[in-house]
Amino acid sequence: MVQAPERPEIDIFRDSLDTIFPELSKKGLTLEGIQVGRFGEVPEYSANYTSRPRGAITRPEAIATTSQQPTKREVWSESCAMLYEEAVARQWSSATDIPWETVTDLPDDIEMAMCQVCSFLTQIEYIAAEVPGRWVARLSPDYFEVAAFLQSQAMDESRHMDVFRKRVLVNGGGMQPARAGASGVLAVQDFTEMTTLVHVLGEGLVQTLFRTGELFAQNEAEKRMFRLAAQDESRHVAFGVTHLKYLMDTEPERAEQIHGYFDRMEESLAVAAISGSQGEIAVAATTSEPLAVLLGGGIRNLDEGYAKLRLIRNRQYREYLHRLDVVGLNRRARVNPLFTQVMETADIE
Repeated sequence: MVQAPERPEIDIFRDSLDTIFPELSKKGLTLEGIQVGRFGEVPEYSANYTSRPRGAITRPEAIATTSQQPTKREVWSESCAMLYEEAVARQWSSATDIPWETVTDLPDDIEMAMCQVCSFLTQIEYIAAEVPGRWVARLSPDYFEVAAFLQSQAMDESRHMDVFRKRVLVNGGGMQPARAGASGVLAVQDFTEMTTLVHVLGEGLVQTLFRTGELFAQNEAEKRMFRLAAQDESRHVAFGVTHLKYLMDTEPERAEQIHGYFDRMEESLAVAAISGSQGEIAVAATTSEPLAVLLGGGIRNLDEGYAKLRLIRNRQYREYLHRLDVVGLNRRARVNPLFTQVMETADIE
């Protein structure tokens, strides 16, 4: 009889059986709940170039499958597992969870304004899905919670892209011209730069806009559309904030690098918002005028609409600074002055 080869890894597996049973919580069996034993130990540096799940026994013959192995500090967020679980639990359908039947005939200026806003949002939500998704294949399986969250974000943003597109078309309108929008983030090469620009700054501004969506929504379908999208965006912003906070707590010497990311993006956004030969400020003109039309109740009430829009822009600015305070990155004395002017006092003449 042929004797079976020795398999020392079997003994290792058997020795761990009595230590890997997590307890169920009232939320069920969550990713945080299975952080037990060696399976829950997140390494500070990963040398795992394969697809081996964290905690699994290594195989010398395993082939490399990833091209980049950042450290934990580069990608980690203490809330990523919780945010992934929340994303899974709070999925919704743009086909069945939005009362599209409440979208009825609207005045031409109102309908056109909503189509312009939603065309712009369709574009930037596509970018918000595509850019973070690039890092999934570049993460070590040792940091699988981060990859899981980014994939849930891609699903969220894809749903936002389709819900805004549906709103553009459901009432007989059509896709409108959109500016470059968030295309400045397409060239980022560093994970933390991506998180800084996408999650903390970009998604943060969008989150505030969605939270105030009921102010310019014209029917229950639009109110629910913005309400549900804001719920999703809150997770994305939370990931960015907790990632940057973890990085600042573990590598505070990198603060200047992070400031540099914000310096460039604030300047880019401010310059993009300037229009006219006299240099008067226009707040992202592609969306500002249609938002003012919606907020004012029509094109004849633009002054009233712009007054309300200034309040929204100011809220976006204040919440942006608050997020950076939470991170531990004080930018109040460093914010680009033109960006401050755009967000606090801007108007279109």
